[in-house]
Amino acid sequence: MSDKYQSFTQSAIGKVLVKNLGLPSPAKLERYAAGAPLVKGTVLVGGRGRLAESLDGLLGELDATSTDTAAAGARFKGLVFDATGLTSTSDLVALQEFFTPVMRSLENNPRVVVIGTPPEQLTGRERVAQRALEGFTRSLGKEIGKGGTVQLVYVAKGFEGSLLSTLAFLLSPKSAYVSGQVVRIGTKNASPAAEQVDPKKPLTGKVALVTGAARGIGEEIAKVLQRDGATVVGLDIPPSEDDLKKVTPDYITADITAEDAPGKIASYLEEKFGGVDIVVHNAGVTLDKKLANQKADRFGTVLEINISAPERITAKLLEQNLIRPNGRIIGVSSIAGIAGNLGQTSYGASKAAVIGFVDSLAEELPDGITINAVAPGFIITQMTAAVPFATREVGQRLNAMSQGGLPVDVAETIAWYASPASTAVNGNVVRVCGQMMLGA
Repeated sequence: MSDKYQSFTQSAIGKVLVKNLGLPSPAKLERYAAGAPLVKGTVLVGGRGRLAESLDGLLGELDATSTDTAAAGARFKGLVFDATGLTSTSDLVALQEFFTPVMRSLENNPRVVVIGTPPEQLTGRERVAQRALEGFTRSLGKEIGKGGTVQLVYVAKGFEGSLLSTLAFLLSPKSAYVSGQVVRIGTKNASPAAEQVDPKKPLTGKVALVTGAARGIGEEIAKVLQRDGATVVGLDIPPSEDDLKKVTPDYITADITAEDAPGKIASYLEEKFGGVDIVVHNAGVTLDKKLANQKADRFGTVLEINISAPERITAKLLEQNLIRPNGRIIGVSSIAGIAGNLGQTSYGASKAAVIGFVDSLAEELPDGITINAVAPGFIITQMTAAVPFATREVGQRLNAMSQGGLPVDVAETIAWYASPASTAVNGNVVRVCGQMMLGA
């Protein structure tokens, strides 16, 4: 589904109007194509700290060209700054000294990653300095332009070797619509051990359950997980069976709110595959009404589908030990669960509850199983195409990239969480929203 405004801004008259009227000018975002290099260009590495000596090696594993010298005339696809050595606020000037000279030397769709230490694991002036990194990266994300992204990755001490899968995601086109985010590695019940994987097929041999898989974002999640080597079991309601068959030959038709649904799902996974490695709770519904006009049955339906059913299904799979060691549970929240949205008290509550679901389980899961969530912003789908024009335009433009995201952007983020190499990524909620300007 095309963005007509974006196409207009690339026309001759559009370029003139954008320049003269100061209108948003959304850059064309690069997205990953199967088999393509993860990083197409040179990555400049800087800073000082725990990871300074290992970053070149990590980037080498991604087949990325890295340098620690900004030669005259050089252009850079990525910037990685190790800020773990900044121990006081006066040290923060090192950020300006590294970034300012090279900001005009960035290629289109550049990637910036700043690496720090989780402030909650520190004390005194060092804690203050590390917390400052959030304000720096979020602000830089709103000014970088060119379709660029900026992220902060807090790496707990002892988890330096667990950074690879996250760097691979954040430095590649897979993170096209993810910016201004804070990722924590090794902070919640995490194991530093990670499975060795084929970077091009990291999910080979894994079985993934994707709910709401018949169309839209769920369909794209299934396709990306299949691309990465997983066998996908799709789940959707019986009327969607014909669409579901087109997505995957392995599927379940069920109403996830039915009392017998968790048992039906567990039985299928056990009998056909002996268990499951990845569980993606994508199925969801919106029944928007202002609270003054809301009815209990509609409000309750949204809660049942969006959060109560995922809770029950997960509990059943864990109870029967069907989620294998180093398994993944991934929830789909929403920006509405973080910032709220007009007419979406039921939806916002359910999606905030998904974040609570992540928080409640992250410290309790056994055997290296992790739980994380994505929180999409305005994603262009058939459903959003029906939104009134003015509302749709605001939703697409009110972010640092001045455009809506695509279902594949959500799917790529989920695939990063799903990787066996992401063992130390636990308890995170990452927004896929182009870095919304307001509310979060």
